[in-house]
Amino acid sequence: MTPPVKPAAAIWASVIAALALLTIAVSTAKAATGFQPLGLSVDGGEESWHAESSFAVRWSNPPSVAAVHYRLLDPSGQVSLAEARIGWAATAIQQLPVPQVPGAYIVEVWLEDSTGNEGDPVAARLRFDDSPPGHVDPLPPGGWISRTAFPLTLRLSRPADPQPLSSIRGYAVSIDLAADGEPCAGAFACSEGETDLRAGIEGNSLAISELPEGTSYVHAVAVSGSGVRSAVAGGATVRVDKTDPVTQLSGYPEGWSNRPLTLTATATDSGSGMTATSDGPTSFTAIRVDGGSPTAAAGDTVATTVIGSGVHKVAYYGRDAAGNVNDGGSSNGWSNRAPATAVVRIDRDAPTLAFSNAQDPADPERIEARASDALSGIDPARGGISVRPVGSTGRFEALPTQASGTAFVAHWDSESAPPGEYEFRAMAFDRAGNSASTSSRSDGAAMRLRGPLKIATTLSAGFQGTPASRAVAFGRGVAYSGHLIAGRHTPLAGMPVRIIERFAAGAEPQERESTVWTGAGGAFRTRLAPGPSREVIAIAPSTPTLQGSHSRISNLAVRGRVHLGVSSRVAEVSGKPIVFHGKVASAGTETPADGRAVQLQFRLPGLTWSEFRTIRTDQRGRFRYAYRFADDDSRGVHFQFRAFVPAQAGWPFEPAGSLRVAVLGR
Repeated sequence: MTPPVKPAAAIWASVIAALALLTIAVSTAKAATGFQPLGLSVDGGEESWHAESSFAVRWSNPPSVAAVHYRLLDPSGQVSLAEARIGWAATAIQQLPVPQVPGAYIVEVWLEDSTGNEGDPVAARLRFDDSPPGHVDPLPPGGWISRTAFPLTLRLSRPADPQPLSSIRGYAVSIDLAADGEPCAGAFACSEGETDLRAGIEGNSLAISELPEGTSYVHAVAVSGSGVRSAVAGGATVRVDKTDPVTQLSGYPEGWSNRPLTLTATATDSGSGMTATSDGPTSFTAIRVDGGSPTAAAGDTVATTVIGSGVHKVAYYGRDAAGNVNDGGSSNGWSNRAPATAVVRIDRDAPTLAFSNAQDPADPERIEARASDALSGIDPARGGISVRPVGSTGRFEALPTQASGTAFVAHWDSESAPPGEYEFRAMAFDRAGNSASTSSRSDGAAMRLRGPLKIATTLSAGFQGTPASRAVAFGRGVAYSGHLIAGRHTPLAGMPVRIIERFAAGAEPQERESTVWTGAGGAFRTRLAPGPSREVIAIAPSTPTLQGSHSRISNLAVRGRVHLGVSSRVAEVSGKPIVFHGKVASAGTETPADGRAVQLQFRLPGLTWSEFRTIRTDQRGRFRYAYRFADDDSRGVHFQFRAFVPAQAGWPFEPAGSLRVAVLGR
C-alpha cells in the first residue's frame, strides 16, 4: 500500500524539528568541548574572607563568546541575585555586590555564543564577613615590672562569643606612651602588617623583649578573618622600673668604735618605690654582716647591731616594689648587681701598757712606757706619762711626752723636784678610744724613782784675788776663772761652762754670753772683754747624768772716763772768759737725746772739790762751758778744775772724774 503524501507544511515542520534537535546536539557538543569561562577567580582569593560586600570576579574566554551570564546564590544555594546577561565577551565583573549579611556566597558564570547557545556555568565562592570581633583586654603582670621580667609575655583576653563567621585571624597590639593610642590606622579594619599575632584566636600571647623605664600603654584589638577589628581597643598600663633602689647606711664612724654599733640602712626608689603592693614583690631593705644571713625588714628601713670586735664587711641593699634588688645574687637568669658595702671597725679591748723594767744608765731621767693594741692600734695623739710624790693624794702632774709608734717617752727633771721618792703613771689610748693606765713596770714592779737621779756638781768662779767683786778702769778687761767638780772631789774635764755677763742699765747689749771648756782638773779661765759695769755668773748645764750648777754672782764695777780741757791756763779777772771743754767716753752705751749730766768742779790745793756748774753733753758726749773770773780775790790764786760724771739713770759706769786742770787768776 502506498503511504500517503504529507503536506508541505508538515514537511517544514519536520525539518525545523530536526534542526532544533541538531542545535541541541551541537550545543551539547560545545558544552562537552569546554565552552565555559576559563580560570574563574575572585580578587583576593575565593578562600579569603572579605570585609567589603563588593567583589571583583575575573576569568578568560574561549573563542566565539558573544555574551556572559551570571547569577548569585546565597549560602543555602538559593538565588540571591537573579541571572544577569552581559552582552559582550566580558572577562570580569568589577563590582559584584552581595547582601549585607555575612556568609559564603556563590557566583555562577556561563557563556553564550553567537548563535545563542549557552555553555554550562562555572562557580566561585564569595566569602563576606563585616562583623567585628568582640572586645579584648591586655592582661599585663600586676604592679611594676623589673628588669628581670624581660623578655615579657603579654597575654590578651579572648574575644567573647559569638565569633565572626570568618573566625579570628589574630590580634593587633601596639605599645606606646599615649594613653589614647590605637593599634591600627583604620577604625574599621586592620591590615595584615598591623596584625601582630596571626595564630588565630588561641595565639593571644605577645613576647616583648624590652620596654623603656616608666609608664607605657598597651592597646589591643582582635582581628577577624576578613580583617575587621574590634570596635573599641582594649587598653592596659605597664609600669617598668629597671633601676635598683638607692640604699644608704648610717650609724658607724669613719674610724674605729669601742662599743657595739647599731647600723641603719635606708632605701629610696624613684620608680616603683619601697612601699609593698598587693600585686607585686614585697619590697624590703636588708643588711648583711660578714657574708652571713641578712637582716631584712619590709619597707625602706632596717637596722641591725654589730657587737663583736674586729673588722666587719657590711653589705646593704634593698628591693623595690618592682622586684629590682642589688643583693649580688641571681634571679630569672639575671645576675643582680653587687650590693653597696661598708667597713665597720670595732675594738672593745683596752691596749696593754707597762713601763720599762729599768732606767737607762746613760739617761736616767728618761721615762719610757710601751703600749700595744692588736686591733685598732695605738693613738699617738693621746696618752702620756705623769708623776707625783709617793704617798701624795694630789693629782699626777703631766710630763711632756713624745709618742713614737708604741713607745711613750717623757723626761723628768728630777733636779727641779724636791728630793724624795716619786711614783709614775702612764696612760695610753687605742684608735677606738679604749684607754689603759699603769703604774707598774713590765716585770710587775711599781714604777717609782728616788730623786734627784743625777750626780750633783759644784761650780766655783770669780775674779782672781777678789772673787765676789772687782773694780777696773774704763776700757780694761779682766780675768775670770773657776773650777767644776762632781760629787765632793771629782773634777770634770771637757765640760762646757756658760759665762753670762749682765750689764748695768743703759748698756747695749744688755747681756753677753760666751762658753768655755774645762780642762784637766775641771778648771777653766777666760778674759772678759772691756765694757760697762756688769754682773758675771758661770753656769754648768746639766747633762743626762749630771746635775747642772752655777757659781755665785760676781760684780765687776767699771769706772767711767771723762776728759777736760781749758782754752787758757791764765784767767784775766773781769776780762775775757776761759772755755772749758771735754768729752765723756760712752763705749757700749747709747747717749740719750738730752745728753748726760757732767759736773764742773774746782778746788784750791789741799781742799775738797766743789761743784760750781752742772752741764749736759750732746749726743756724742761732748760739752763746752765759758767761765769768767769776776772776783778780785782770784788774782794770783792757782785754781784746780775737773769734770765729774756722777751716778745717773742709764749710765752703766761708776762715777768718775777727769784729770785736774790748773788755771791762774790775775
